[in-house]
Amino acid sequence: MAEEAAEALLPSSETGKALVGRNAFVEELKEVSHIALPMIVVTLSQYLQRTSPLLMLGHLGELQLSSASIATSLCAVTGYSVLFGMSSALETLCGQAYGAGQYRKLGAFTYGAILCLFLVCIPISILWLLSGKFLRLIGQDPSIAAEAGKYAIWLIPTLFPYAILQSLVRYMQTQRLIIPMLWTAATALAVQLTICWAFIFKLDLGSAGAALSITVSYWFNVILILLYVKYSSTCKKTHAALALSKEVYSTMGEFFRFAVPSAVMACLEWWSFELIVLLSGILPNPKLETSVLSICLNTNSVHNQIPYSFGAAASVRVSNALGGGKPQAARVALSVVLILSATEAFIASITIFCCRYVWGYVFTYEQEVITYLKDITPLLCLSIFLDGTLVVLSGVARGTGWQHIGAYVNLGSYYLVGIPVALLLGFVLHLKGEGLWSGLVVGAFVQSIVLSLITGFTNWEKRAVEARQRMFNEQMLPQNDFLE
Repeated sequence: MAEEAAEALLPSSETGKALVGRNAFVEELKEVSHIALPMIVVTLSQYLQRTSPLLMLGHLGELQLSSASIATSLCAVTGYSVLFGMSSALETLCGQAYGAGQYRKLGAFTYGAILCLFLVCIPISILWLLSGKFLRLIGQDPSIAAEAGKYAIWLIPTLFPYAILQSLVRYMQTQRLIIPMLWTAATALAVQLTICWAFIFKLDLGSAGAALSITVSYWFNVILILLYVKYSSTCKKTHAALALSKEVYSTMGEFFRFAVPSAVMACLEWWSFELIVLLSGILPNPKLETSVLSICLNTNSVHNQIPYSFGAAASVRVSNALGGGKPQAARVALSVVLILSATEAFIASITIFCCRYVWGYVFTYEQEVITYLKDITPLLCLSIFLDGTLVVLSGVARGTGWQHIGAYVNLGSYYLVGIPVALLLGFVLHLKGEGLWSGLVVGAFVQSIVLSLITGFTNWEKRAVEARQRMFNEQMLPQNDFLE
């Protein structure tokens, strides 16, 4: 009976034999490219909105740059990563709702997510108010801690537009409305760079001006997207007469059910990289070790926007397919995105490896740093290559609703394997920074193996049934077997 009920929830075209040939692969390749390539511009633009002010603050002095860098890192770990991770729950909910044709529910999930994230912004704001005291408590230089604390306070107004922006990005992304996001994100970045320069160098607002420019650009980006949503015919079905309705409030519990493991999944991986950079500060010659690992982290973070865009494409295509009851389409989407992302990661790794003798000059003219960076570049390249697979598999996890599984995988991969290996290699075997980064590579390798096994043994038919049950509020069938 369970099998018959499951088949009833799937469209008839999917219950019979599914023959997927070369044409299906080529069509999927086009669909994925239309999502992933513009998303690269979107993610890079939004990433640079928060990090580009550091380049300008570097011209004001060492204190301004170091304090803003520390505050940006602290705020990323304690705030932005949490909101970013929680908003990823919409990739499951909105993506499957769109695939199932439940457009009104898609809008309700988005409004509910914004309300939930606003509530989360309140404790984060309180934490950022105390950031200066926290930095002094952990032994940071008093002058740097004071300036970093002030910068973190000025960043508090960025939280609320950031929460809206991340929710709207998922709302647009799951409907494959990527081109409008591309133009709004690129325009917001151009505005941010202009006003940041004016605030810092013309109005002499210093670090406060840098933080204010981020707030202005986030709100500007949000307003542009909202204008598109309001006046575009493509969004009429998903937002009409929904704001603050009872239907919106009813989605908040479902959102939190996916948002909490989504945040844990994203933050555990994000925090492990930041922890490694912090640990480098207690190695012998900490300035050299921290400088090199910070360059590795920044390089990895900037490149990560590219595979993340492929992961977003995987999330969209898989969630839409499952919501529409098309498990075979989900399989094809996974295969296509993995091939594209792995190819890009391979090319990026080879490029950086070939540039290892000159790569350091992009960041510094200190010969010691340049030489050390050349030696650690092979590990960085391996890390970048692994990201090509990992980010796609994480996107599949978000599209399918496996965030709780992903959270356990990241916990085990990085905190039970990666970080202990990093400590062993870095401090016990005295491999220093190379040992610490090797631990991250080991953690990423374990994560890649486990996620690949989970994905490979997944019963996509059952996942499609679950998605449609969720969207149509059907009674859930017994689902004791996650994998078959």
